Amino acid sequence: MNDHAPPPLSLWVRELPITVPIALAPLRRAQPVAGARDGAGQPVLVIPGILSSDSATALLRRTLDVTGYRSYASKMGFLTGIQTKVLSRALDRLAEVAEAEQRKVAIVGWSLGGLYARVLAQRHPDLVELVMTLGTPFSGDRRANNAWRLYEAINDHKVDAPPLPDDPAVKPPVPTIALWSRKDGVIAPAAARGLPHERDAEVEMPFSHFALASTRPAVARVVTELGDWLAR
Repeated sequence: MNDHAPPPLSLWVRELPITVPIALAPLRRAQPVAGARDGAGQPVLVIPGILSSDSATALLRRTLDVTGYRSYASKMGFLTGIQTKVLSRALDRLAEVAEAEQRKVAIVGWSLGGLYARVLAQRHPDLVELVMTLGTPFSGDRRANNAWRLYEAINDHKVDAPPLPDDPAVKPPVPTIALWSRKDGVIAPAAARGLPHERDAEVEMPFSHFALASTRPAVARVVTELGDWLAR
């Protein structure tokens, strides 16, 4: 498998059944994560992926809460792509959470949400404790994925020419961790892993793209990794 090329169709097909736990996320109860560090009240802003909203990250946020974090929905609406007005809402939300908590905020961004997360940290590192991306295509060719045609079909710009001057490949001046997977059926591993100068660390995950923030094993791993990195 070429880490720099879009994943093969066989991996993409395996993603489809996982749309069910994503849809059911608002109804699912969180379970304590065995062995995870206590969040000690650390605020965490969670940003969903393309063609989804905060409902898709409900299980992840609830799991963060029962692990001692204070999770926050993004309130960015239904995400379809990179848009100026959506980034404006994200900036307002980050400032709101930081003000309410009187401390820096960790940001977890899933897929497209990770692009927003990195830009938020680029623009306001004074408000951000850490950025963690889950299967986010921030590096290399913007067409090294199986979603770019859909992206261009539902947006008024090309996938490699978004209406913002920010380059998500630039590492924010805060700890930046990229979670990626060879089982990802949407994003090329190299695009989500990034180059050494584009992130502080990368962690390989044994989960598919849609599972990264929606299945219990993946959510548990994300929460565990977040705690470990925040403790450093």
